[in-house]
Amino acid sequence: MLAKIIVCLLAGAGAGFGTGLAGLSAAAVIAPMLVTFLNVDAYEAVGIALASDVLASAASAVTYKKNNNIDVKNGLVMLFSVLVFTFVGSYAASFLPQATMGGFSMFMTLFAGLKFIFRPVMEAKESNKNRSKTKAAVQSVVCGMLVGLICGFVGAGGGMMMLLVLVSVLGYELKTAVGTSVFIMTFTALTGAVSHFAIGGGITDYSILIMCIIFTLIGAMLTAKFANKASPKVMNRTLGFGLTAMSIVMIVINLIKV
Repeated sequence: MLAKIIVCLLAGAGAGFGTGLAGLSAAAVIAPMLVTFLNVDAYEAVGIALASDVLASAASAVTYKKNNNIDVKNGLVMLFSVLVFTFVGSYAASFLPQATMGGFSMFMTLFAGLKFIFRPVMEAKESNKNRSKTKAAVQSVVCGMLVGLICGFVGAGGGMMMLLVLVSVLGYELKTAVGTSVFIMTFTALTGAVSHFAIGGGITDYSILIMCIIFTLIGAMLTAKFANKASPKVMNRTLGFGLTAMSIVMIVINLIKV
């Protein structure tokens, strides 16, 4: 039982950090740890991770909203595109040979970490500040389509893809990008969790589910509060080094599995 608590605590804390600070999906952290150290079935582990993501993302979104760091209007437009094209990507992927998807999530996390270390995002781009509402809506739809297709095809890295798109393509300031990303991830995680359990059945060990949800929620709430109070420079560095460290940990965990 002690080992179970320790694994869930570490997995939840790591997932909460990634969610509150970067909008990273908990599935990228929790699922491989549960599979590797507690021998949880892979499909069930992803379901637990998605369920843990829902409250953590929602709590983080509330914190970012209180600090005016969410673009709700364009976030909802992007959310619709992401959900629709995730299903399209998943359907298309069903016709292709199965491949290991974990590597994509690790690569995206490492890439994002290095990006925020060496090319920090200090403020919104001028193109974002001056764009019209129509242009913003169109860009949100197109970017949502791109993120959704990749999520559906690959099955991982959605939160990180969304953050990179919001920062690099749409030109958001970092805190607004994270806040909008975590707002969108609340609904994508809920949709994923419900469909996952509806298709794959119930949970075999509810203690793991409950602990992962609680630890992820606590980690996300604490991290989101820190992120909204931190200066852009501190947030970029924390995000960069934190994501780089998380990617290294995920690589080590996957090597252990092998």
